[in-house]
Amino acid sequence: MPVHRVSLLAGAAAVFCLVAYAADSDPRLHDAFRNPASNGWTYVHLAGSPRDIGFQHGYLLTPEIEDAQKAIELESVHELKHSWQDLRQVSQTVLLPHVPPEYRQELGGIAEGLKARGSRLDLLDLVTMNAYMELPYFYDEAKEKQAKGVPSSVGEHCSAFIATGSYTRDGKIVVGHNNWSDYLTGSRWKVIFDIAPESGHHFIMDGVPGLIHSGDDFGMNDAGLVITETTIADFHGFDPNGVPEFVRARKAMQYSASIDDFVRIMKDGNNGGYANTWLIGDTRKNEIGRLELGLKNVTLERSRDGYFVGANFPVNPKLAAEETDFPMNDPEAPNLIRHRRWDQLMAQYKGKIDVDAGKKFETDHYDALTKEIDPNERTLCGHIDKSSRGLKGWQDPFGAAGAVEAKVADASMVQTLSFAAGAG
Repeated sequence: MPVHRVSLLAGAAAVFCLVAYAADSDPRLHDAFRNPASNGWTYVHLAGSPRDIGFQHGYLLTPEIEDAQKAIELESVHELKHSWQDLRQVSQTVLLPHVPPEYRQELGGIAEGLKARGSRLDLLDLVTMNAYMELPYFYDEAKEKQAKGVPSSVGEHCSAFIATGSYTRDGKIVVGHNNWSDYLTGSRWKVIFDIAPESGHHFIMDGVPGLIHSGDDFGMNDAGLVITETTIADFHGFDPNGVPEFVRARKAMQYSASIDDFVRIMKDGNNGGYANTWLIGDTRKNEIGRLELGLKNVTLERSRDGYFVGANFPVNPKLAAEETDFPMNDPEAPNLIRHRRWDQLMAQYKGKIDVDAGKKFETDHYDALTKEIDPNERTLCGHIDKSSRGLKGWQDPFGAAGAVEAKVADASMVQTLSFAAGAG
């Protein structure tokens, strides 16, 4: 089986050594393994049928899944003002009916693996964990039906870029992403999943134990496609009859061989949940794309010589006006300041963007408003915990949230299913 390298942004580069986690004789574990945690990351290889991949996932990561579930439950119940049982009910009646058999089997396999290790978590717990980032959209939509103008409770997530052509050192694709989350759940985003399914493409992604998708959505597959995204701030809209975002994101990672494939899969059954601006790179064609996926407004841009960036701002004015409450005319809106910083960096590093530059971008603490090094809610590497302003609609002043990890890759790394990653 292939061995993939994951180097770390912090400290010296390291190669994860791959060792068996358990010597159990269960045949479902034959092709699966995990390595001991290294510099904050745990590497897990899963392979086979959906049910087998799920069982391996649940069995090998039982303690981590139980820990992640507790964190997700605590954060979700606090944010949404609904009990975990309420959220499980939404999963059962709204989300699970639209999860296709392949991923039902995988989720069921995770539950079986957990049970084999003595865990009491079940299928609905797992669906709720996987969907926790789109549940705020469901509840926001319910509120909007009762009273217009209710602000969104959806959090900000991520700073990302993708560039190619005259913007990069070798003329080929470079991509980077950092994950903004509350620190409670974000500190659990420390698994590298290497998955070789019996159908679709072999892929590798970062993720949270128990989730079948990346969640913050950074990954790549053996068709040479690399994928990431940033959330569209202040978005509202949800179709309860649509396919859950976590299903479409996972399917697109596994089955896309082109930008067109990715767009088709993400649009098919779009429910509006966890609405994102997606950055996609096809390293075989040296082409990049930006898919802004609203519920009503969908825009795709492509380039073989340029860049796309994301910092939780809407791009399409029509989408911004019809589907968000984002303050597009406020020059001091934190996300627009981050956008301005992205444009500054792309101009400054034009022709020089590589993995090392990407690491600098994703750990950048320059406030483009004050023109000072001052990590806060306006910097690409966010630190809301250091801000007396907080981030309106999501975090109070000095809220325990911000960038929790970062990943960068170039085309050669994508083609070998590897990327640089740092956490903490």
